[in-house]
Amino acid sequence: MSAVSTPPTAPVRRDAEATKATILKAARHLLARHAHGDITLKAVAERAGVSAPLILKYFGNKDALFARVMSFEADADVLLDAPLDELGAHMVRHVLFSQSQQGADPLLRIVFAPLHGEQGDILRANFRTQVTERLTARLDGPDAGLRAELAVAALLGLGVIYGIARGTELRRATLEDVVDRYAPAVQVHLTPGSGTRRS
Repeated sequence: MSAVSTPPTAPVRRDAEATKATILKAARHLLARHAHGDITLKAVAERAGVSAPLILKYFGNKDALFARVMSFEADADVLLDAPLDELGAHMVRHVLFSQSQQGADPLLRIVFAPLHGEQGDILRANFRTQVTERLTARLDGPDAGLRAELAVAALLGLGVIYGIARGTELRRATLEDVVDRYAPAVQVHLTPGSGTRRS
């Protein structure tokens, strides 16, 4: 009498990249609300809906995970991906879309650097080299570094009011209405001669 064999069921495959993105998003959320030293892998795993061993599999350890979270490289790639004359509108739209549709701001975690001690120094250094210095390199004309920092400051202010203060009027407005109103305040720093200069 021969045994009836059943074909093995194919294992359910996780989308590894989507899972990594979920873990990073959870870690970023926690980093924006708690000191680095107080965040456990268990807390990240619970927020991401995965197991702590899976985080170790993908990232190796907590330090490696947070090294990725403290990097602005990938965010800056998207944030700065527009022609210079359209960059203000692109950046404003990206900040608003990221917060309203993806629940994450590409820049806002720099605001929480003081919570993180030595890790905050890493966060600041990464922000400087990966965001403001990259933007500075794109700008023509005088005072490029100052103008880059002013443009980024305007974006951070928008992110704070939208995501932290949760401004009711701002959140009620359409994304494109806010872009139309706010982008010129960013673009003025990006385009030489578009701002008011002291003689």
